Amino acid sequence: MFLIDDLILAPGKAVFFLFESLAKKAQEELLDEEPLKQELREIYGLLERSKITDEEFSSRESQLLEQLENISRLRSELMGVPEGEFANAGTSN
Repeated sequence: MFLIDDLILAPGKAVFFLFESLAKKAQEELLDEEPLKQELREIYGLLERSKITDEEFSSRESQLLEQLENISRLRSELMGVPEGEFANAGTSN
C-alpha cells in the first residue's frame, strides 16, 4: 500500500522539490550583494578616470547604495535580527 502511495505522490513531490529549489536559488540571487559592490567599484573607477560625470556617478551610486540597504533590510527580516544589529549577528563576546 505504501509503495503505491509513494508512486502516486512521487510526481507531486518532485515538482514541489523543483519549486523549492528554484525559490531558494532566487532568494540567494536576490540577496547577493557582490554584483552591486562590483558595480560600485566600477563606477568609482569610471569617475576617477573621468569617464562619467559627477551627476551620473551620484545618481548611479545612490541607486546602488539604496539597493544594498534594501538587501540588508531584507536579510535582517529573514533572519529575524533587528535591522541595525545585522552586522553583529553571529558574533559573540
